Amino acid sequence: MAAVRSGVMGYLLKDASASELVAAVRAVYRGEAVCPPQLCSTLFRFVAHMIEEMPVKRSGPRPDLTIRQQQLMVLVAKGLTNKEIASHLNLSEFTVRNHIHNILKQVDASSRSEAVQTIRAYGYSISS
Repeated sequence: MAAVRSGVMGYLLKDASASELVAAVRAVYRGEAVCPPQLCSTLFRFVAHMIEEMPVKRSGPRPDLTIRQQQLMVLVAKGLTNKEIASHLNLSEFTVRNHIHNILKQVDASSRSEAVQTIRAYGYSISS
């Protein structure tokens, strides 16, 4: 990662052939990045993990979620269905659906998972 941060645009394994080395140098000269598939896959997983861990700073005001909405989103983050959430909170499925609809609008999210991420980014403790 230190090499990537310092601007490295190519990486070859030590068993790379001379033709692979020449092709890599030419590719980097053209502004392309060179990376073996297995390393590229590892980098993608690392970046995805870092993004999940890093809270996103939001520019708008923090949404004012009610205690009930926060309770509901904790269950959404755990992957529960509307029916399971309704059972846990002793609500009707319609009420759960209504709460989720309102939360999605309130945080400007298009899916339940996006809403969970957005709410976490605003500093609410919604654990999965």
